[in-house]
Amino acid sequence: MFISPAYAQTAAGPSGASAFMQFLPLIFIFVIFYFLMIRPQQRRMKEHRAMIEAVKKGDNVVTSGGLIGKVVRVQDNEVEVEIAPTVKVRVVKSTLSSVGAQTAANDGAK
Repeated sequence: MFISPAYAQTAAGPSGASAFMQFLPLIFIFVIFYFLMIRPQQRRMKEHRAMIEAVKKGDNVVTSGGLIGKVVRVQDNEVEVEIAPTVKVRVVKSTLSSVGAQTAANDGAK
């Protein structure tokens, strides 16, 4: 016969050290991912939550929709924002993207 039979060899199972070395790059990537992406995002969310909780009457705010106005009234989950001299809108607090400082009484004069 021209073809010799092939026999399968038994493979040695991975030892504890080599199994750990196979997962080490994956663990390393997760640690880098945590410090570069997850942790800064959690910090930004915490700062945004504190900013929203600190909003008070007279603050200038910008909503995520782009409306700019002055806070007239603050309730539990929403604020009333004056976007023009006679136009007031109710806005959910979580949609506020930035909060500015209070302005002078005659903020219409520029």
